[in-house]
Amino acid sequence: MGVLPVNRLLISMSVPIMISMLVQALYNVVDSIFVAKLSENALNAVSLAFPVQNLMIAVATGTGVGINALLSKSLGEKNFKRANLAAANGVFLAACSYIVFALLGVFFSRTFFTVQTDVAEIVEGGTQYVAICTICSFGMFFQITYERLLQSTGKTIYTMFTQGLGAIINIIFDPIFIFVLDMGVAGAAVATVMGQIVAAILAIYLNSRKNHEISVRFRGFRPNGKIIGVIYAVGVPSIIMAAISSVMTFGMNQILIGFTTTATAVLGVYFKLQSFIFMPVFGLNNGLVPIIAYNFGARKPDRMLRAVKLGVLYATAIMAIGFAIFQVGSSVLLGFFEASDYMLEIGVPALRIISISFFWRASASFPPPPFRPWATVC
Repeated sequence: MGVLPVNRLLISMSVPIMISMLVQALYNVVDSIFVAKLSENALNAVSLAFPVQNLMIAVATGTGVGINALLSKSLGEKNFKRANLAAANGVFLAACSYIVFALLGVFFSRTFFTVQTDVAEIVEGGTQYVAICTICSFGMFFQITYERLLQSTGKTIYTMFTQGLGAIINIIFDPIFIFVLDMGVAGAAVATVMGQIVAAILAIYLNSRKNHEISVRFRGFRPNGKIIGVIYAVGVPSIIMAAISSVMTFGMNQILIGFTTTATAVLGVYFKLQSFIFMPVFGLNNGLVPIIAYNFGARKPDRMLRAVKLGVLYATAIMAIGFAIFQVGSSVLLGFFEASDYMLEIGVPALRIISISFFWRASASFPPPPFRPWATVC
């Protein structure tokens, strides 16, 4: 972290995460491709559920950013006690987040859909999908948290194994649950949470066997308010940035569904497709954070600045490629989702227009981390 050439370090840290996130994006898209074969209403049910899924991911990854930053900085300062406290409190926060979303899923899944539409097929399918994804979200929360612990110590290659395994399981079981067992939209949710749970188990195992720099122990554990405060001081801005997207998507769905349900299907397809562009950038960001945090702790500002500049440069290049794909191949991309003539008519120009925003969103993916709160931790 402190001596390897920055460009080589950033690539070695980020590429495994980028690959694993691309695989994860693939199985999100595969979910929708299989569901679209049922009906456009089934695709709409999954599309309208996206804000809930995105909000859970926002909380998990945002908290993970805070854990990652504090843990890497502590290791850079050779403060191993604080690093272990950051890891244990991070897992505790993952459990608390799961409980909150599970309760919301039990009591408000149907309400979330009935306020958006009165189409019975969408409401029933969407309610089942969201309920399963939230009640069984412990796999997602623990998977992301334990992957961040691996990333904090530079073991990013293992996150490729965990996310890859989860994605493969999901892709294999999607058609089985959806079509063979005739579970429909609910089958897609079951396949998704199965992949997340298996990935979480593998991530926990890899941490216990391969991640010797930190030790996550809960005997005599008590939540540490100061550690949690520092985690959220860094993580909350990331959570808010990602959560705003959920609020925006929910609002856009309300506007579009007033015209036609096909419009909401197009928006849902867009968010699935954009993940192929944004996931590599998020992977780049996740690889960048521990580099910055470690070198901040080691008092090496030149390496920090070099890493940020390279990160923005690579992110812009990725977004440029995504822009070109959306401009040239929008009709082909929509065709994967059984797009009707009307869906193509409104979807092709929509994808081309939205993709213009990719360029400014590249630099927005790298907000300056608030280092000041770290200095308050003893």
